[in-house]
Amino acid sequence: MRFGVDLFSIRSQGWDAFQYLDYCAGLKAQVVHFSEIRFLGGLEPERLKKVRAHAEKLGIQIEIGMRSICPSSKAFDASQGTAEQQVVRMIESAKIIGSPIVRGFLGTMADRVGAMPIEGHIEVAIKTLRPLRARFLDAGLKLAIENHAGDMQGRELKMLIEGAGKDFVGACLDSGNPVWAIEDPHLTLETLAPYVLTSHVRDSAVWKTPQGIAVRWTRMGDGNVGIGDWVRKYAELCPGKAMSLEIIVTGPRTHAIYDAKFWDGYRNTPAWEFSRFLAIAEKGRPSAHTPPSKENAVRMEREDLEAGAQWVWARSNQRADE
Repeated sequence: MRFGVDLFSIRSQGWDAFQYLDYCAGLKAQVVHFSEIRFLGGLEPERLKKVRAHAEKLGIQIEIGMRSICPSSKAFDASQGTAEQQVVRMIESAKIIGSPIVRGFLGTMADRVGAMPIEGHIEVAIKTLRPLRARFLDAGLKLAIENHAGDMQGRELKMLIEGAGKDFVGACLDSGNPVWAIEDPHLTLETLAPYVLTSHVRDSAVWKTPQGIAVRWTRMGDGNVGIGDWVRKYAELCPGKAMSLEIIVTGPRTHAIYDAKFWDGYRNTPAWEFSRFLAIAEKGRPSAHTPPSKENAVRMEREDLEAGAQWVWARSNQRADE
């Protein structure tokens, strides 16, 4: 397993691509995941060549990504061109910068409700991606679609990958986003392991409240979803794939499971799958969070990520000793 950093962890630093790479090298990162174009500063070929050269000097593998690839999603930005134009632009950029993948996502949990169900958005994404198969294969690249911000459960992302074509589409597996989609992160891993191309990793806390189930993202080791076992399982099931920390520490978000309307977005979720998530919540305890002040927020991003890196390396050394 290769240790990496998703730059969304330190999204508020205001650095350029070279500063991000230097900082991540100090954390002993082997992979740096530029999950959005803004972290690169643009896609001009000369810029990409310089970033690639700097990464190679540091011994770092670069992965690059974009945002929504689904035209029907509320998260899709049509001002950047059609979905095909945006993806093709990323394919060309990945070739220049030496990224083996292009990361993208469908949308957010907002796409689970509305006139079009999530299955409809998945079908739109499939129809969008199929014509791009030859471009990916000719470039020797794959598209890594993330289970993003509560948009899809593992079973649904699997449907998208297989529908589009698993020979050029795989998963960017996020360990934190399942709790936004009322799913046990271990189930997400078990479902998507055969398709994983890369990852975003963070811990989560889940507990019951009078209103339903509360979830929040935490530092590594501060949650109750069994992140240590999750990481070990990831290493076993996805050998050689990057385990990139995307540390985001948040306050709680509540799933109002006792409100019938809440289930409009989850009508097709099997009871046995939800029961696994519920079991985590029933064992959980309230997890307090004090948001940092604006003055401290930027510094806390770094501290949260650095604590995560220390957590990873401590357990790696422990396993090596064993």
